[in-house]
Amino acid sequence: MMGSLMISYPELATIRLGYGLSSHMVQPFGPDEILAAIHQAGPDGDTVNMEQLRKLQLRTAKLRQRIKLGEKRAREAYTTERQYIVQLVRKEMQRRFARAIDDPIGFGERLVQFWADHFTVGGGPPHQRLMTACYVNEAIRPHITGNFADLMFAAETHPSMLIYLNQNSSIGPNSRAAQKAQEKRHTGLNENLAREMIELHSLGVGADYTQKDVRQLAKLLTGLTYRAMRDELFNANRAEPGPEIVLGKHYGEHGAARLSDIRAVITDLARHPDTAQHLARKLAIHFVTDQPPQSLVDRLARVYADTDGDLNAMNTELVEAPELTAFFRHKIRQPFDFMVASLRSLGVTGNEIMALKPRQFHGWLTYPLAKMGQQWGNPPGPDGWPESGENWVTPQGIAARIDWAMRIPIKLRKNLPDPRQLLQVALGDTASEALQWAVPKAETARDGVAIVLASADFNRR
Repeated sequence: MMGSLMISYPELATIRLGYGLSSHMVQPFGPDEILAAIHQAGPDGDTVNMEQLRKLQLRTAKLRQRIKLGEKRAREAYTTERQYIVQLVRKEMQRRFARAIDDPIGFGERLVQFWADHFTVGGGPPHQRLMTACYVNEAIRPHITGNFADLMFAAETHPSMLIYLNQNSSIGPNSRAAQKAQEKRHTGLNENLAREMIELHSLGVGADYTQKDVRQLAKLLTGLTYRAMRDELFNANRAEPGPEIVLGKHYGEHGAARLSDIRAVITDLARHPDTAQHLARKLAIHFVTDQPPQSLVDRLARVYADTDGDLNAMNTELVEAPELTAFFRHKIRQPFDFMVASLRSLGVTGNEIMALKPRQFHGWLTYPLAKMGQQWGNPPGPDGWPESGENWVTPQGIAARIDWAMRIPIKLRKNLPDPRQLLQVALGDTASEALQWAVPKAETARDGVAIVLASADFNRR
């Protein structure tokens, strides 16, 4: 309840947990239906996978070699290949929009968005950006209802993460590779992955760990590497021989470095009490309010600890949380969320998004998204996109949303919906009296649609 406003659970859940109301979707009856629908956010069989990407990388590498040898046709082929990869990157972006729009409730797709942001990767040249799509499909989607330790292992060891955090440049100081004279020029221990594993992905900033723990973990992680030429995740030649001590526990005591030691330390980090608190707080902030009550955080943390990191148990606690009602409209929709919610309310389908031509998709969706402050696939740092509303409610960000609401719906919908009908579709019975008064007074359908989509009611969940 917000003031005197009574909100039905189906509307509350779809707005707060999902991507908003839609005339095409039947609203959920209750928590069980929402939880069952999460499985629709599973891996996508059409998304490019790492094996396909590795072949593309090898093909590109061969073309570079031929260019060095002075082959003119190789340069043309290289340009064509690069354009093809850029097209694949764009298609994957369209697919993410389409899946979010077509998800009946949207909670599963929002969980994908949340965990992909928690384990942030991104940026880089087209190959790396395409790898991010593989990462979301292979490391994130299969685990959003599973165990956190499995999700964490899949994320930390995926090639996209290894490249994003420069793990490929990390070599154990006493590894076999470091002993070779030609490798010594490149020898160095990179601590990026180890630091983010503790600081961002598990225990959280301010937890009880030291620089020594980070450095020991960095040594334990040596050997994790990605090379398109080598079809293997772990290169023992680059790994520092054990043992290492992380947070007081020994790993790699048998001497030779092994992938199983990395699995073991991730399992222990996932079980740490600080990890339960860190993840519970992040979930509460993302789905409920920027300043969540400690009682909600403690409940989520207790569920996590009692179930040994069962994410679906946390999902269950979240969909039944009374704080969803108590803190209604305390969260600002991030630009991607705002755009997907707008498209759903306008009745745009995923097939229509997939059918957009490159110039349309860029001009109508990806460029405006960047203008709103959220350039697709390029988060500001390894801690992902900011959660606080003040980062999104800026003069530039609000102006970009209003501009989009005024210009783009008429391009996507030649026959715009009656604004009064859109108001009901987009906000159900939750529209404020002020908005109900203003929308019918709009001089044109275009103005009315913009008033609904740019309103404070719509931009808050």
